[in-house]
Amino acid sequence: MNTPSTPQTHLSRRRFLKILAVTGAAGVTVAGGYALFEYAPWLDYDQHASDNRRPFAAEANLTAAPMYELIRYASLAANGHNTQPWKFALKESAVEIHPDYSRRLPVVDPNDRELWISLGCALENLLIAARTVGYATEVIYPEAEDVIQVRLTADRPQDAPLFNAIPLRQSNRSEYDGQPVSTAELDQLAASPLEPGVVLHIVTQAAEMERLLEYVNQGNLSQYADKPFVDELISWLRFTKKEALASLDGLYTPCSGNPEVPRWLGQMFVGGTDPQQQADTDAQKLRSSSGALVLASESDTKAAWVRTGQVVERLALTMTSLNIQSAFLNQPIEVMSLRSEFQSALALDKSQPQLLVRFGHGAVMPKSLRRPVDQILLPS
Repeated sequence: MNTPSTPQTHLSRRRFLKILAVTGAAGVTVAGGYALFEYAPWLDYDQHASDNRRPFAAEANLTAAPMYELIRYASLAANGHNTQPWKFALKESAVEIHPDYSRRLPVVDPNDRELWISLGCALENLLIAARTVGYATEVIYPEAEDVIQVRLTADRPQDAPLFNAIPLRQSNRSEYDGQPVSTAELDQLAASPLEPGVVLHIVTQAAEMERLLEYVNQGNLSQYADKPFVDELISWLRFTKKEALASLDGLYTPCSGNPEVPRWLGQMFVGGTDPQQQADTDAQKLRSSSGALVLASESDTKAAWVRTGQVVERLALTMTSLNIQSAFLNQPIEVMSLRSEFQSALALDKSQPQLLVRFGHGAVMPKSLRRPVDQILLPS
C-alpha cells in the first residue's frame, strides 16, 4: 500500500545538472523549465496540501455541510500509490464508501486486497470524525455487496483523541534517525484497539528486523525486475508540481525526498532502477527505523481487509499524535510467492499477513494531495 517504497534514484541536484550538461543545448532548455516548475510561485503545492488539511468546519451542525467535511476527512486516509480508490455516496442518515475500480492497481494489487484496505483506512477516519462532531455510527461491512455503509444517528459529541491527528498523518518514506521509541510509546501502540479477526505483531528487536529485511529485499528484487510493476509505478509518480497539481493524486517525488525532474528524466531513472539498488535503499530505510508493525487477519475477505485498514489507520493516527513517522514496506506480502513464507517466518499461524509498516522518528516531509469532495462524491 502507498507503494512498497517510492524508488530512490539517487538523483542529486549535482548529478542532475551534470546530466543536463552532457545533453548540451537541449539540457539548458530543460534546466530552465525544471527551475521554472520547481520555483514558480503560481504553483503553490504547499498551499494546496494545507487546504486539503484545513481544520474541520465543526460549526456547520447537522446539515449537508458536515457530511462533506466527514468525506473530506475520510479522504485524508492512507491508500495505495495515493490512488484515492474511493467514491462516497450520501444517503438518508448514512454515508456509503464505494470502491473506485478505475483506480485499481492490477499489477501490484491484482486481487484488490490493498484497495479494500485503503477503503478501511477511509472508514476509520470517517468514524472518528463522525463521533467527534456528534454522530453515533453503525458499520455494515462488504459481505454481500461491494460497499461499506455507515449509518449515522445524531448523538452527543464524543471525545476522540485521534481526531486532531487526521489532517497531520502522512506516509513518510524518508529515512528515520535510527533512535528507539520509548517503552511508553510502544505500550500505547500495543494497547491500540484491534478489530475482530485482526492481529498485530510489533517488531523492535534487531534480529527480527533483519528477518523482515530478508523478505523486503526479496520482494524488491522480484518487483523491480518486473517491467509491468515498474510501468504501473511510474504511471502514478508525479515528478513535478505541475503534474501533481493537475492530477491531485499519485506520488509526488519530493514527498519521498527526491527532487523534481522532468517526466522524461524521471521515467528514465525509475525505469532503469537496478533491483539490487532499490533493495539496498529500502534496507537502509528499514534499518533507520525504530521498529515495524505486521498486521494480519484470520481471513482473506473484503470485510477482513476493511477491518485491517481500520486498524492500520488507527495505529498511524496514534503514531502521528506521538510524533512518530511511519511508512509501508509491503513487498513481502505483495509478492505472492513470498507471502506464505513471510507468514511462516513470523509464526503467524493461520493468520494471513496483510501489511508491513516501519516506524520511527524523522523529519516531516511534504504531504500528498487529495482530490476535492465534489470529485469523489457520487450523484444522489
